[in-house]
Amino acid sequence: MSVRMTLHVTPKSGRDEIVGWRGGELFVRVTAPPEDGKANAAVCKLVAKRLGVPKSAVRVVRGDTSRHKMLEIDGIAEEEFVEAFGEQR
Repeated sequence: MSVRMTLHVTPKSGRDEIVGWRGGELFVRVTAPPEDGKANAAVCKLVAKRLGVPKSAVRVVRGDTSRHKMLEIDGIAEEEFVEAFGEQR
C-alpha cells in the first residue's frame, strides 16, 4: 500500500515546514539548498516525520530538479495521509 502526493517545494527557506495545500499541491519549505539532492532529502525527511514512517519509505518519483515534485510514500493508507495533511484542495 502506498500513496502518491504532489508538492511545491521552496528550498533555502528560513525554516522547515509544511504550509498546506495550494492549487492541488502541498506547499513545503525547507532550509536545505537545491544542491546534490539536499532539498529532496530534507523534503522526504519532513514528510516522513509528519506521517510517522521511516525516511526510506518516502521517495521522489518525479521532479528531482524541479520545485514541483511527486512523492511516493510506502506503508500508509489514504486515511492516514488525509489525517496527517488534511484534504487535498
